[in-house]
Amino acid sequence: MTETFAGHFDAVDIGILWSRIVSIADEMASALVRTSFSTMVRESGDFSVMLFDGQARFLAQGAVGVPSFTGTGPSTIKGILDIIPASDLRDGDVVITNDPWIGTGHVYDINVLKPVFHKGRIVGYCLTVSHLADVGGGPGYGADARDVYEEGFSLPPIKLFQEGVLNSFVVDFFKRNVRFEDLVLGDLYSNVASCNVGAQGLCDILAEYALDDVAEVADGIFALTHSAITEQLKTVPKGTFEAVLPVEGVNGVPEIRLQVAVTVDEGGFHYDFTGTGPIVNRGVNVPICYTRAYCYFCFKVLVAPDIPNNQAVIDFVTLAAPDNCILNALRPNPTGARHIFGHYVAPLVFGALAEALPGEVQADSGMIFQVNLRGRSQLGRDFSYIYFTPGGYGAFSDLDGRSALPGPSNMIGGPVEVWEEDTGCFFLRKELLPDTGGAGEFQGGNGQIFALRNDTGRVVNGAFMASRTRLAARGFRGGSPGAHRRIAVDGVLTDPKARVELAPGAVIEVEDSGGGGFGDPAARSPERIRSDLRRGLVSRDWVDRNYPAQARDL
Repeated sequence: MTETFAGHFDAVDIGILWSRIVSIADEMASALVRTSFSTMVRESGDFSVMLFDGQARFLAQGAVGVPSFTGTGPSTIKGILDIIPASDLRDGDVVITNDPWIGTGHVYDINVLKPVFHKGRIVGYCLTVSHLADVGGGPGYGADARDVYEEGFSLPPIKLFQEGVLNSFVVDFFKRNVRFEDLVLGDLYSNVASCNVGAQGLCDILAEYALDDVAEVADGIFALTHSAITEQLKTVPKGTFEAVLPVEGVNGVPEIRLQVAVTVDEGGFHYDFTGTGPIVNRGVNVPICYTRAYCYFCFKVLVAPDIPNNQAVIDFVTLAAPDNCILNALRPNPTGARHIFGHYVAPLVFGALAEALPGEVQADSGMIFQVNLRGRSQLGRDFSYIYFTPGGYGAFSDLDGRSALPGPSNMIGGPVEVWEEDTGCFFLRKELLPDTGGAGEFQGGNGQIFALRNDTGRVVNGAFMASRTRLAARGFRGGSPGAHRRIAVDGVLTDPKARVELAPGAVIEVEDSGGGGFGDPAARSPERIRSDLRRGLVSRDWVDRNYPAQARDL
């Protein structure tokens, strides 16, 4: 018998409308990508789009988007409405902010919120988030700031549009405070266009179904989600599971301790980060909003991987962290490269739950390397772009990790041709790096190697943001760790969180880290090893060292 909800929709109706709402979010993402000016959005996917109902409850996200932005979105809308309440919003308003503690954890992301009006009242909200090329400040995006003020301006929630009229003060503020006006304002308006697409789509559904708002549909979506997750939680072992993970630190702090206790019960997951090390005086600290986002991510992938994300998923998650531990940095601590430590929330949690959920967790991944280059191309165009390269993906209990696949974030490296055209910095090589994944019954993914030369004829400023140069990606349940990351400029090894001046002709060479293996290497099948050898993923010498028993029969 079909389940019926309050009102006139049954579960089938709710499922159809749910899919329609998700498709609107996908249209928002498409609009943002197609109209964006910077490669961070257009090529690398450094954005997210979300829909909320009239009560600011999370309805849907676009299929393309980064988990950190999707995870911070629900607290972002709350933070905005705390300052500009719904009663002060009018049809045609658009609110923006890049406040790290309201938004995504650093100043470089712009959050754009549009209330959706139907029949004279708010029935929903569209929220988009994307990385901006510049927000003023000192040397620009990187890990070397000493406080948040050096990193750029922090704009509290303010109306960019008031009842459809552009706020010229805000536009002038950007023009006077950013280095790359066209890129920044172009991407800002792209976010607005995306919100407009979402608002129109939501209003179209209401008109088609003769609804006054989406509250009944939202309640149905949340009820179906809650029921499905409650059933799934019955299969998850209950108790408190703990882990400690050392992470390579910054100058003067060689290692930083991350610690979590995950309590699993019928109500979901509670994360307690007591024992985590303190903040540091570099721009790698993590506001709680970003930590919370990866707590949501871990719950989602472990318990509800096949359910479209919405409020009822994240309602199963709570967390606590001591003030000014590195995973709950308070203002005004610098947070520019908060992803370097924030991404470690996932392997920390997977390590805690490795015995409870061995079939669901993942061995450590090689993590993402980021370099932010700022300069002027041979054609005289100023640029400020991030290039992302991933290490190897961690293996699972029944699956090899993919080579050069990001995790836990899902940034896209982007075509080298686009990068070369926009910056005038050319790739000398970019290829998979054999023998860098960790051995195991299931093998970690390989990293990659690339070399990038400054061919602009001018000095280019580079900021590295990376890890895994000293502490490799761990293997799980007997699997071996992946290889370390190596970063060099003109052949000289370089601090993975350094800012450097690249002279004309200077070459950056990066060997990305491999993912950890899963399970005893002695259990890996000879057939898989033969396949790895044929595809060039491993060398014969590496096989002899890591799979000696199987090597004798190859």
